[in-house]
Amino acid sequence: MKKFLQYAVPVALSALLLWYLFRKVNFHDTIEIASHGVDYWWILAAMGISVFSHVFRALRWRLQLDALHVRTDLLDLVCSIFGCYALNLVLPRVGEIWRCTFVARRSKSPLTTVMGSMVADRLSDTLMVLALTLLTFVAAAGALTAFIEKYSIGADMLRLLYSPLPWVAAAICVLIAWWLLRRYAESRPVRKIRQWSAELWKGFAVVVTMPGRWRFLLLTLAIWGCYFVQLYVAFYAFGFTRALCHAPGLAWGFLPCLVAFVFSSIGMAVPSNGGLGPWNIAIMFGLAIYGVSDTEGAAFSILQWSGQTVMLIILGIFTAVRIGMTSGLQKSTND
Repeated sequence: MKKFLQYAVPVALSALLLWYLFRKVNFHDTIEIASHGVDYWWILAAMGISVFSHVFRALRWRLQLDALHVRTDLLDLVCSIFGCYALNLVLPRVGEIWRCTFVARRSKSPLTTVMGSMVADRLSDTLMVLALTLLTFVAAAGALTAFIEKYSIGADMLRLLYSPLPWVAAAICVLIAWWLLRRYAESRPVRKIRQWSAELWKGFAVVVTMPGRWRFLLLTLAIWGCYFVQLYVAFYAFGFTRALCHAPGLAWGFLPCLVAFVFSSIGMAVPSNGGLGPWNIAIMFGLAIYGVSDTEGAAFSILQWSGQTVMLIILGIFTAVRIGMTSGLQKSTND
């Protein structure tokens, strides 16, 4: 049942969000927009940029593995990233397990050691999303507030946010949690929480103390820079998003792109097949803040998502072929 829910829930969630997506838009108009008036060269450029983000991620991971004395071929690491994201299109989160298993076998290292390196990898991405979210809410505060206040529920949420009551309640909850952890420090659940926290800290501490930590930071910026640039490049494929790049006061379109980018990054945290559903809705919401209609936003998100998915499938096929060839070569060499 656990495995069934692990695989069935993301598929069901993607289907539900896609139903919601096309319930809000005119599907015929969306296809019409995606079929005409689109400069596909920009979509192809965005697809190409995405490859560099995977290469930078492999280079960053190599720094962590080197610090843990795990030695492996760089092309193996790059292929592990390609295969990871390709697998996540079918089975969310399975790609991470596969890439660790693949690298552990190729480097003849303990799987737990390789899996441990994933902690800092994911934590650094989470910290980047948090930093970009704070930047977005500062840089685009006016547009976000104006958009939210258009809806009664949004105005109520803003009033609640500015009220001291939720913050006091949150502080009380933190104090209660801290007291419970101290009071039942030797209980089995608390010991598991402490062990999990220690493992998280150990994985993060490797990044802080390892040689090449500044390169780790630069590669993190390079990864997320590629993510942002590939979305910004796609803005030029459509007339309505291209107009945002020339509108006064929007910093050549960087501001609306930043808003859509951060919302889509948060949407990727929702378990789904390659982000299908939550990523599209998040992009639509971000573009709607700057006057892009739901139908136009849906066309943009579907085409951009499709381009990235096609690229991941191509990279996944390349990975499968290379693994097959190298495995066959190793077998014949051993024989």
